[in-house]
Amino acid sequence: MNENLIEIRKYLHANPELSEQEYETANFIYKHLQKTKANEVLKITDTAVVAVFEGKEKGKTTMLRADIDALPIQEINDFEHRSKTDNVSHKCGHDGHATVMLGVAQKLSENPISSGKVILLFQPAEENGKGASAALSSAYFENLAIDFVFAFHNLPGFPTNEIVIKEGPFTSNVSSMIIKLKGKTAHAAEPEMGYNPSVAIAKIVLEANKLVKNQPSEPDFFLITTVYSQLGELAYGISAGDGEVHFTIRAWDKDLFTKKVKLLEESIQQICDEEKLSLNISWTEEFDANLNDTKSVEIIETAANNSNLSITVLDNPFKWGEDFGLFTQKFKGAMFGIGAGEDTPALHNPDYDFPDEIIPTGVEMFYQITTELHA
Repeated sequence: MNENLIEIRKYLHANPELSEQEYETANFIYKHLQKTKANEVLKITDTAVVAVFEGKEKGKTTMLRADIDALPIQEINDFEHRSKTDNVSHKCGHDGHATVMLGVAQKLSENPISSGKVILLFQPAEENGKGASAALSSAYFENLAIDFVFAFHNLPGFPTNEIVIKEGPFTSNVSSMIIKLKGKTAHAAEPEMGYNPSVAIAKIVLEANKLVKNQPSEPDFFLITTVYSQLGELAYGISAGDGEVHFTIRAWDKDLFTKKVKLLEESIQQICDEEKLSLNISWTEEFDANLNDTKSVEIIETAANNSNLSITVLDNPFKWGEDFGLFTQKFKGAMFGIGAGEDTPALHNPDYDFPDEIIPTGVEMFYQITTELHA
């Protein structure tokens, strides 16, 4: 394994930055890419970096994406490369994803493509669902024709270096719903003089649960999870006059998602009317499903076979969201997984650490993909 890549990974792990704040991470990546034989290295936003490798002959254009942001989680590991920033750490493995892509840049410098163009995108703000949209809205992508897009995610719970594939949805459509209710405060001894949202919040949660079908094997899978609720103030003499409840909502099918959300919104409005409350609904952290194109999955499978790697074909998509989905909605492409070890702590856990032993696998998989399309 390239020891330099391990050093890079540990540096990135020790110096995490949250979504939309990855300025130093982007600078670090930019400087490393300038040392490669990329035809072009540029920042397409303040925190998104692109490296372009071109062959001598005309051909396809392929984009490979790595995410670079960290999470607002306090790390509990005590190894030397632990996070130097309180309450911020790489608990999804984006330090490893970025390192793999820097390894791909090295590999393409040593083994140039013959035809077409390979674009390496180091994307910020994956965790809040804003990075892909920001990249696609940049001037760089405005008139760019892309034939294929690929990305990977490390997957704890799968054997180390196992390649995980699936045609069609690979990850879920996910959006977070913020429901704010406004009533009228009153003395706690005279709640009838005001409009307390507590009953409405209870009814809304119950109505949401009626729509749930948490059966991932079914095409009409639909999951609503209550993630936060707040009511009034900590003042025992006051009957609350405002409150809110937040849901995350997931489904494989976008049309089903839209249909059921509309039913939920109608029910919420009816409840608010009955309880004499004003209502405001907003949305945040929206992720489109990764839709894996059949041809793209075949390319990934060929790359895995050429690398002598074992393959697992998923029966059902993953229930979590991934910002790469926006790219697969716009271009042909696919996301695949690389097993991070069956005993590795789960993603987003405070003791998680990206396993360095899968770095060469990620580099080789992406290189084999470019060989398939640009030899």
